[in-house]
Amino acid sequence: QVQLVESGGGLVQAGGSLRLSCAASGGTFSSYAMGWFRQAPGKEREFVAVISWSGGHTYYADSVKGRFTISRDNAKNTVYLQMNSLKPEDTAVYYCAADFTRRPYSSSWYSSSEYEYWGQGTQVTVSS
Repeated sequence: QVQLVESGGGLVQAGGSLRLSCAASGGTFSSYAMGWFRQAPGKEREFVAVISWSGGHTYYADSVKGRFTISRDNAKNTVYLQMNSLKPEDTAVYYCAADFTRRPYSSSWYSSSEYEYWGQGTQVTVSS
């Protein structure tokens, strides 16, 4: 059983930056691809970014490409989401999720149903 705890959310002005962290425990972190999703009020949860187990492969939603960077530190059992040039439309609860796989890529990673474990979420609010 893997436990995921997100941190780093908050209130930031448009154009600012935040770095989210997701600390994992209870499993072999390097056996999991790690994803970030977000959910705004009244909207469905949507894919943001994913990183393969080794960190060698990363994939992003078009809406965040060039502004967000996902990374991981397997020695610290932590995945990060660096968010730059934030926009009001980035406002959402951000969730990290774990998928038990060592594949370098899966087309299913863009779907929330692919992930076995989820954190509780952290709120990101971007003011205009």
